[in-house]
Amino acid sequence: MIMSTEYVNPRCTEIDALSVAEIFSIINAEDATVAAAVREAGADICRAIEAAVETLNAGGRLFYIGAGTSGRLGVLDASEMPPTFSVGSDLIRAIIAGGPAAITTSIEGAEDDEQAGISAVADLSQRDMLIGITASGRAPFVLAALKEAGRRGIKTWLLTCNDVSYDFVDGTIAVLTGPEVVSGSTRLKAGTATKMVLNMVSTIAMIRLGRVYRGYMVDVVPSNDKLRGRALWIVQEVTGCGGDRAKYLLEMAAGSAKTAILMQLRGLNYQQAVGMLQRAGGGLRQALELPTIAGETG
Repeated sequence: MIMSTEYVNPRCTEIDALSVAEIFSIINAEDATVAAAVREAGADICRAIEAAVETLNAGGRLFYIGAGTSGRLGVLDASEMPPTFSVGSDLIRAIIAGGPAAITTSIEGAEDDEQAGISAVADLSQRDMLIGITASGRAPFVLAALKEAGRRGIKTWLLTCNDVSYDFVDGTIAVLTGPEVVSGSTRLKAGTATKMVLNMVSTIAMIRLGRVYRGYMVDVVPSNDKLRGRALWIVQEVTGCGGDRAKYLLEMAAGSAKTAILMQLRGLNYQQAVGMLQRAGGGLRQALELPTIAGETG
């Protein structure tokens, strides 16, 4: 059976005879349909996110696995988690068919290797969760990995852009983006949809884990000038203090914007702020709502 992502798009059959501006208009119009397709899959996306939050709260890890474009999008999303949310690089991880070389070089045949898919999930435990990413919903590498993970009692979800379902996964996110502008080129609408969904999964999970406060990236890792400036700005914005005070607080807080904010708003020293954050499970909002205990004043 031919999958919908392989169909020829009837709006694009003369695309090679059109001008740049005309082709731009077609692609732009097709891209505009992606958000609606994601919205239609919203209930399943939310269910998958709830499962991911439950997994991470219980000390498990979230894994993405994919081949080609799907695998690269998983790598992209997972790699952004440590600098954005100050989490360990092992919390949200990505596995790509063909290994690291496939990130920058196309190794398309790797997606057919079922045994490699099985081997790729050997290090997962029953506390973890695996999201298989395959636009077609048929990549053997991904499906074999999901089957093996499910057999071992690991939570499994499938993210696809076709109307497929399998009894060996716990849930399916099917974002039906339809035929591409270039038939079968799922780096286009399907790729955009995949990135949107992965952005939601990881970002909402981090928000629910207390890594965001009032829309601010309070767990940002100040590892370069831009991010150090962002941390300084966040402390000033949230607390209302001046630049010099914010700089001092960040120095005392070992660069942690979240800790610096808590120190300023609750009148705490570094150790006291860290202790309060630990009591709150790491969330700034939760820490600010906690009552002060004996000895917890600066």
